[in-house]
This record gives sequence, structure tokens and C-alpha cells, in this order.
Amino acid sequence: MKTIQFALRLSVTLSVTLLVAMAALSVGTQLAEAQATPSPDGVPVKMVVTVASRHGSDMPNIGVQDVLVYQGRTRVKVTDWVPLQGDNAGLEFFILLDDGGDTSRGSRLDDVRNFIRAQPPTTKIGIAYMQTGGPKVEQALTADHALAAKALHISVGGLANSASPYTSLTSLLKQWPAGNDHREVLMISNGVDGEIGDVANLPGQQHDPYAETAIEKSQVAGVIAFTIDTSSPDSGTDRMNPSTHYLSQIAEETGGASYYNQAGAAISFAPYLDDLTHRLTHQYLLTFLPKPQKKAGMQEVKVKTEVAHAELVSADKVYVPAAR
Repeated sequence: MKTIQFALRLSVTLSVTLLVAMAALSVGTQLAEAQATPSPDGVPVKMVVTVASRHGSDMPNIGVQDVLVYQGRTRVKVTDWVPLQGDNAGLEFFILLDDGGDTSRGSRLDDVRNFIRAQPPTTKIGIAYMQTGGPKVEQALTADHALAAKALHISVGGLANSASPYTSLTSLLKQWPAGNDHREVLMISNGVDGEIGDVANLPGQQHDPYAETAIEKSQVAGVIAFTIDTSSPDSGTDRMNPSTHYLSQIAEETGGASYYNQAGAAISFAPYLDDLTHRLTHQYLLTFLPKPQKKAGMQEVKVKTEVAHAELVSADKVYVPAAR
């Protein structure tokens, strides 16, 4: 009888042990599957967002709970909101200038030099000029701001009038590999595309495909563009020209800002560059979970906040990987 009872107890013990082992294996499998599968909320995507104050108000304090992201009409989950300061302040910043007809710009180069010298040590600055066949990089990205400022020169005038600001930007992006730091560019140009001429005079064509390509490539690369439009009625290039409005469009659609003096050619770039410096010090890295599609590609997004007197400025499209 004792032998039978012992056998029964041993059988029960083995059965319980086997059930526990099977349960543990099942839990482990579920955890492994959960770690290998993307969140049902979406795939993580990052983008740089600038916080701006409206109507001259003090800069509002924006927390992660204040950020609303919409993919089309659908609100998606925000997972992180990191200020681009301190250990996260690294920035690669190219200044891309016309090397064409606006030779009067020489009197405003000191404003650009002062802007360069005012940037923090965490910002690397490069200088490039728009020329036919692509941009000429006068100074590669460097943390030596005095060296970068020294690379600026008066434009060569008519020698580069046929250059395109938009193909120059696209070419610059190809030469500019992504790294750990976020990337932004300042374009100083009259906006006229020398490779295509006045697009309004092309039969059946009211757009500039080179500008549209530059916008798309900037969005895919996550590069924010700021622009200073040097056109004016006196120079024969004004914003009524369909070509020049692409400068403001590039800035708007990549999350930057466009600067232009409606009264004529700007005497000084200093007010524009002061505003740009202010914007660079109020940027955040946003992470959110857009709904993935079957194919990877650009998706329209809108970043908003309900905080009073605050505006969140960002690209209006972002690259979303395909669903896995």
C-alpha cells in the first residue's frame, strides 16, 4: 500500500512539474513573439519640431502631454519629446548661398558671419555656394566657427546665374550623410531656378519639378530648411515670379521658416538670423507611432498643441517604414 501511495504522489508531482514547465514555455514564447512584433499602435518615427510663440508672447512651456500628432485625421500616440539641448544639442547646419547675380549681398555677409560665430560649440557649420552643376562646398562641416565664417565670400555675379537653388539643395543632401546629430540648412537665394527659367512661360507647366524634388528629398532625409529670399522689385526678381515662391514652400513643408522683406531687398539679414537663432534654441525631438502602410513611404502628419500662444512647427510629411 505504501508503495502504491508513493507511486501516486510521484505521478502527481511529475504531472504538476510538467504543467508548470509547459506554462513557463508558453509565457516565454509569448514574450519573444511580443518583442519581435511591432506595437499595434504603429512603428516609431522621429522628427524635429520647433516651438514658436504667437503674437510676441513669452515662450510657452510644452511637455510631452501637450503634443498632439495626427496622421491624416487619425490621432496617433506620442512616445517621447526630448529638448535638443545638453547632450542632445548636436546640430549639423549648412549655409547654402546663391553664387549668382545678387552681388550687393556682400554688405550683408557680416550678418551671416555674426550668426555663425554666435552658434554654440555643439553646432557644426558648413558653407556651400549654388553653382551650375551642383553646389560648391567651400567649407565642410566644422565646429571651428571662425573657419566657417572665413569661407564666406562675395558672389561671383553672372558666372553662376544659371544655377538652380533647388538642384543645389538636392545635390547637397546626397553628399550629406545622416549621423547622430539632426540636420538643418539655411538657403540664401532669390529663388529663381536658372536651369528651368520662368516656369510660367513653359507650355502647360506651372510648377518646378526640381523644387518639388528638393522638398521631397529634404522630407525623406528629415532635413529642415530655412530660407532668406533676396529677390526684390529693383533686382527684377520678385515674389510674383512663380519660381521664387518655392523658397517659402521648401521652408514651410520641411518645418523651417522663410524670410523676406516685402518693401524691397533687405538692407540687413540680422533680424532674420536673430529669429533663426531663437528657433534653433527651442527645438525638440519628437517620437510618435504613425500607422504603417503596406509599403514604406511618405505620410502626411500634423503636429499641434492646445497650449495658449504656442505653435508647433514641423514638416508636413514624414517617412514611415512599411508594416512588418
